Amino acid sequence: MTLPDDLGTVVAVVGPTASGKSDLALDLAERLAGEVVNADAMQLYRGMDVGTAKLPPKERRGIPHHQLDVLAVTQEATVAAYQAASRADIAAIRGRGRTPLLVGGSGLYVRAALDRLDIPPTDPAVRAELEAESERAGAAAMYERLREVDPAAAAQIQPANVRRVVRALEVIRLTGRPFSASMPIREFVSPTVMLGLRVAREVLDERIDRRTARMFHDGLVDEVKALLAHGLRDGVTASRAIGYSQAIAVLDGATSIEEAIEDTAQATRRYARRQESWFRPDPRITWLDATDGNRDRLVERALEAIAAA
Repeated sequence: MTLPDDLGTVVAVVGPTASGKSDLALDLAERLAGEVVNADAMQLYRGMDVGTAKLPPKERRGIPHHQLDVLAVTQEATVAAYQAASRADIAAIRGRGRTPLLVGGSGLYVRAALDRLDIPPTDPAVRAELEAESERAGAAAMYERLREVDPAAAAQIQPANVRRVVRALEVIRLTGRPFSASMPIREFVSPTVMLGLRVAREVLDERIDRRTARMFHDGLVDEVKALLAHGLRDGVTASRAIGYSQAIAVLDGATSIEEAIEDTAQATRRYARRQESWFRPDPRITWLDATDGNRDRLVERALEAIAAA
């Protein structure tokens, strides 16, 4: 299928971890004269390569990638900063007459880049107070408080996601308005085609298990050991990443490699379910079945969906 070199359109490739987003993005970039903009929050961090399945430069086929390796592990990834940076990248790519491909599974980051979303304010003192309270009271109590003051927001946040619960309570405290009032609406800020990759549950779980074992075999623990020297343990966001917290436990002698692999695989499977739950309700996504692994057929279906948009 032949498409114009400059679509004037952003192409987003979303879906759960291990569904094949990076490979499809590279194939599409080659066909559409594209450049990739990362939308995986953990791949923003320098040195977090093995455990995030970040494509090594030699495997990027010469295609420019943006929003990779832009943060130190001691820095906190924020949606506001990502929104500004990713939109600037997208505008620059379009300005070069090329096609931006936004690729990743961090749902709120995808929407921050693509949708009308005003980021509410933050206050480190208020955040620290609420985080300390969550340590004392526990996740369930904090979630119950959010459910009482903003049931609409609570309905869209996992009870165990303490970081988002705290953020919602922080916004309510600072603005006096429900956090749900600041949630993104499904309206693109510029022409966009969103493609979602769907993989049968049993196939996805098997891929996750294989990938997790390979990460530890390929040196995840050594990667984490090196990052600890750069302050990983102090990183609010980075230290909690799936696989990294488990590798830290191995280095601390708190668990075995075998237990860490199993814990990481289980956490990743749960994360994949949350990603599916985040993206599934969005009616703008064209879903493509990536279960059979036939790359050529998948690329053709993707190009057909882009042409039809």
